[in-house]
Amino acid sequence: MAYGNQLYAAYIYGDLGADAETPEYDIPNLMKYLPWYYQDSREMTCLQGAVAEDIGALRNYAIPDLLKQFFINTATWGLDYWEKEFGIVSNRSNSYVRRREIILAKKRGSGTSTKERIKNVAEAFSGGEVDVIEYNEEYRFEVKFIGVLGIPPNMAGFLAMLNEIKPAHLGYSISYTYTVWGMLKPLIWSEAKTRTWSQIRTYGG
Repeated sequence: MAYGNQLYAAYIYGDLGADAETPEYDIPNLMKYLPWYYQDSREMTCLQGAVAEDIGALRNYAIPDLLKQFFINTATWGLDYWEKEFGIVSNRSNSYVRRREIILAKKRGSGTSTKERIKNVAEAFSGGEVDVIEYNEEYRFEVKFIGVLGIPPNMAGFLAMLNEIKPAHLGYSISYTYTVWGMLKPLIWSEAKTRTWSQIRTYGG
């Protein structure tokens, strides 16, 4: 198999389901760049056609896919290199979203004070505002999620990161924001009874 088709298969088909249709891409006409006496050559037409398919696959899929790996938010197979850059042990059982959260948290926490670093890491995981309250006399701090309701996803990943970056002598507690009764006024009874208690606790109106 030619090099271009190998890249095409590695970068494209690896992310497609078994029932997905083969993507279409533009194949350049290389014959038009050859002298006129090649135009009726069946051998040259087949040769240039095979090369053109590889060029089309590279230009339309492999190269754009490679460029995506240079950015954390769009990287897929390139996440292995980002994790290595930030000293993170790769866990391919996690989704791309989860792995990006960990990388972004590590990136945002670099070079900042302890409190600011914890705040940045928590916000990277939750996607909302976070407050870090220090209780210096008690040698502890509180991480308060105030920008999202309920428990943010991937708390296990956040706690693992938190234990890595916090000073070893400090304890901590986590608090979450839930819906209060006053926030439920827009929710009529017919709607409320179709929701679980967990859904009501995180109802945002």
